[in-house]
Amino acid sequence: RKRYGLVLGLSVTDNTVMASYKKLSKTGFVDRRGCDEKTNFFIKRLGIKTPSGKQIVKNLSGGNQQKVVIAKWLLKDMDILIFDEPTRGIDVGARAEIYHLMDELVAQGKSIIMISSDLTEVLRMSDRIVVMCEGRKTGELSIEEASQGSIMRLATKHETRGALK
Repeated sequence: RKRYGLVLGLSVTDNTVMASYKKLSKTGFVDRRGCDEKTNFFIKRLGIKTPSGKQIVKNLSGGNQQKVVIAKWLLKDMDILIFDEPTRGIDVGARAEIYHLMDELVAQGKSIIMISSDLTEVLRMSDRIVVMCEGRKTGELSIEEASQGSIMRLATKHETRGALK
């Protein structure tokens, strides 16, 4: 989130709208009022705890920073969202809010690809699990057949290449 998802020195509004400037511009100029309206909508919708859209993002908690990243891509209105370690470094309350939001997005027809090293999170949030080890796919499990044990077996499955038999 801090390395690729946000520009920490910019405001909540600037971070929220940065991927959607084309959508929010009129005759080549950014509609600041439209940016503020969209940001305020997502502040309310996602429960981002901030005094205003003018707040500098680095002054927000980790959970609220994560929600700003999510707001940016919800404003872009993507059909497929990739959540890479969506709850790393955030408190339990913000984690529950993000899980609830992900459930809502799926119910609205959005597709989510979640990358997570937290097995409990993977088992709670997934319909299907693709497991990788050393950059290679080692298996795919439906949620019905998935368990911590089956995931760990696949996650530690090393292929020996060119080994003598």
